[in-house]
Amino acid sequence: MRRRDFLTLLGGAATSAAWPLAARGQQPAMPVIGFLSGRSADDSAWLAGAFRQGLKDTGFVEKQNVTIEYRWAGNQWERLDALAADLVRRRVDVIAALSYSPTVLAAKAATAKIPIVFAVGSDPVVAGLVTSVSRPGGNVTGTSFFATELGTKRFELLRELVPNATAIALLVDPNTPASESERTAVEAAARAIGQQTEVFSAGTEIDIERAFMAIAQRHLGALLVTGDPFFFATRKYLVALAARYAIPTIYWAREYVDKAD
Repeated sequence: MRRRDFLTLLGGAATSAAWPLAARGQQPAMPVIGFLSGRSADDSAWLAGAFRQGLKDTGFVEKQNVTIEYRWAGNQWERLDALAADLVRRRVDVIAALSYSPTVLAAKAATAKIPIVFAVGSDPVVAGLVTSVSRPGGNVTGTSFFATELGTKRFELLRELVPNATAIALLVDPNTPASESERTAVEAAARAIGQQTEVFSAGTEIDIERAFMAIAQRHLGALLVTGDPFFFATRKYLVALAARYAIPTIYWAREYVDKAD
């Protein structure tokens, strides 16, 4: 199997890059993928299943003609650097970094030689993953859903769904640049049309509950949850609080409600 074909399989859905693919010594008989995720294995079993199915659709079947080395951080982002370094020591052929920018940055810091393919929701240039979308450069390429950049669209949709909302709350993780970037964009869009907004910062589950209590007490009409790794990891809690306080809420991913029960 040619490594270029393998990389095209994983990263060709969006941006692409031409990087040196010189062999690093003798390769194992069966190619090895390093699967790196900041999430937990139990919470993201559906993601791993979809990944395996995508490989199978193109002729790669785990344990038959490809090996997958899984590394899960369990939503403990400080573990990512060590997990990425472990995959490098394992001498994998490619690293699939499939959950948020911190995962990709950990892989990028661990190796400048092993190809890295990502799938993130934020702008990969702003996040420092690649030099540009058209010419990623280096050993990193992949797909971005631009979920953060679509925050203003979700804001517009929320206003249509809750037209009588005098103010719309924004839930932001102060520890995540992408979340803050979305807040800035949404606030600018709100000012342009005279829509009042209130920002609530939350970096812990206690902060989240306090935010919902304040939103309910102030009778704010609706809530926009910004795209963020922490909010995704606590999505069941977020959905439960939104239901408890009867607050119309919009999220960036369908998994918030699809996987809430």
